[in-house]
Amino acid sequence: MAAQDTKLSFRNDYSEGAHPRLLQALAQIGNEQNAGYGLDRHSELAAGMIRTQIACAGADVHFLVGGTQTNLVAMAAFLRPHEAVIAADSGHIATHETGAIEATGHKVLTVPTPDGKLTPALVQGVLDAHSTEHMVRPRLVYVSNTTEVGTVYSKAELTALRALCQQHGLYLYLDGARIAAALAVAGNDLSLADVAALTDAFYLGGTKNGALLGEALVIVHDALKSDVRFIIKQRGAMLAKGAVIGAQFQALFRDGLFFDLATHADAQARRLREALVAAGIAFAFDSPSNQLFPILPTSVVEQLEDKYEFHRWQPHGQGYQVIRLVTSWATSETAVEAFCKDLAVLLAPASATQETH
Repeated sequence: MAAQDTKLSFRNDYSEGAHPRLLQALAQIGNEQNAGYGLDRHSELAAGMIRTQIACAGADVHFLVGGTQTNLVAMAAFLRPHEAVIAADSGHIATHETGAIEATGHKVLTVPTPDGKLTPALVQGVLDAHSTEHMVRPRLVYVSNTTEVGTVYSKAELTALRALCQQHGLYLYLDGARIAAALAVAGNDLSLADVAALTDAFYLGGTKNGALLGEALVIVHDALKSDVRFIIKQRGAMLAKGAVIGAQFQALFRDGLFFDLATHADAQARRLREALVAAGIAFAFDSPSNQLFPILPTSVVEQLEDKYEFHRWQPHGQGYQVIRLVTSWATSETAVEAFCKDLAVLLAPASATQETH
């Protein structure tokens, strides 16, 4: 275990505890007395900061502990018993939430997509296949930004989905576990205000962007706002010490820290990507964000695992492996440089062998 603890980690963007400014915010409320269940002054102030950031004064904001919890609360609150969710087959609710949405009584209708993104045509195909009362009724379109494979939606793509949803009376919900990383990508043309204008509800991820824990569920559509706190309580998601999350979001949205942390994570990923491209490495997905999916020889992967932590994503043909490298607010330039140097050394014998033949 001691040896493992010394490894440099590219496994995920929530391995570290929390950014120092958020830990300081938590320390400051340690001796305060605050109202419970998200009704404290820190949560109220944080909610106000978020409303200002998204340019939507009428939005409801609820603070919850984690992403899966937020998604299941949203689906349980927004949908009637016979209604279903449309998602990419790689979507988090379909792959990494242990059937949490199905456990609320709502079916997840998945669509194969090569880049993790839904399109109007893909959604329309699901609607066409569910046309009678003998089937569940698709009611909500689930997207995430970034997607599960690190890709990002453009404003035009999200606008097109919004138009289709409005045409068919569907809700558009955005999982924002890594929304800061998506918006910090070079060339991104979406703002948080755009997200609020183009969706019915979404959440802002804190856990994967410097917080100890916490997500902010933002509900824009008035018809979805009623009784949400009842659902939060019933599902065991109402934190008695709600100020613990509220204070962290105060810190995140003070002086632009929310975006600064994501910008750092994306910048470190970009340095990794440039080194991998220079080494001739291909990628399983064209991800511009803080998640990278290079295709490496399995022998190289095994040697890298001696010094680094990362996730083996999936096999890729004979003798190759797709791995996932994730950078965070805490990823250092030193760690990136070390990985790039070690990878170059491990790839050199393979290159020499190819030149010989």
